[in-house]
Amino acid sequence: MSRIPTTISRRELLMTTGITALAATDTAASADTASPKGPKKSVMWTMLPSSLTVEERMKLAARTGFAGVEVPPTNDATEIARMKSAATAANIHIHSVIYGGWSPALTSPVAAQADQCYKGAVDALHCAHAYGAEDILLVPGVVDAVTTYADAWRRSHSAIRRLLPIAEHLGITICLEEVWNNFLLSPMEFAAYLDSFRSRWVRSYFDVGNVVIFGWPQDWVRTLGHRIKKVHLKDYRGGPGLFGGADGHWANIGEGSIDWQELRKAFEEIGFDDYMNLELAGGDEAYLLDVSHRVDRFLAGEKPFPIPS
Repeated sequence: MSRIPTTISRRELLMTTGITALAATDTAASADTASPKGPKKSVMWTMLPSSLTVEERMKLAARTGFAGVEVPPTNDATEIARMKSAATAANIHIHSVIYGGWSPALTSPVAAQADQCYKGAVDALHCAHAYGAEDILLVPGVVDAVTTYADAWRRSHSAIRRLLPIAEHLGITICLEEVWNNFLLSPMEFAAYLDSFRSRWVRSYFDVGNVVIFGWPQDWVRTLGHRIKKVHLKDYRGGPGLFGGADGHWANIGEGSIDWQELRKAFEEIGFDDYMNLELAGGDEAYLLDVSHRVDRFLAGEKPFPIPS
């Protein structure tokens, strides 16, 4: 197994420590700035049947209407070369590497565990660069019985600041996702956290379904605005909000509690035109065509899956 290089020299790090600042504005971008083509559809690599070859999975993604895929990280250069070749042949773009960072977390009080997560994020950045992707998905931290909120903020901020010179050197954005991690639980707090880095290399990978148990995704979109770089699409039945959300369950697009038409308006208002990536259970070609068409209806401002009242 050949491996991609994951080291960066001290001189290279010093050359890239001048982080470019983002304007910390609370106003969302005008819808007039949106691309006339609008957002691009993408599918999670794990949604494509694992029984197929790499080449067949890429062709299936294209055949079912997707322009991109989001893939897990790997250090295997041979695997990366094959994936890139198959994607190019199918006219599919590998746009993102989903690292995660849950177990262990950057915020673990055990130094060895936090360092393991950090090194995994470094590997993911190099993997994304090798793929020609734009970003990685990273969970910033976890609050639990042994990690306080203040500790999660401090530890995650310190670790991500260490990642920034590498990300800038490679040209890869660190996209932070809001998940069920007891951390950054409001859109205003999440926006403030992103702004605190004052870097265009730290953005949001906004998951519309993850916030339903404690909020409204359209509110998050309008608050985060330009900070959103990529989007995960899934639905959740329950809520929105704490009253009812905690007893809910995941659902297919259009079959949960999300107001998809209002959400589409919110994305239009901020001028979002990057990748929207489906994160659902996998399935066969008929299933993938169905969920792809649901996203088409959502992007057209329609209900993805009308449910009889």
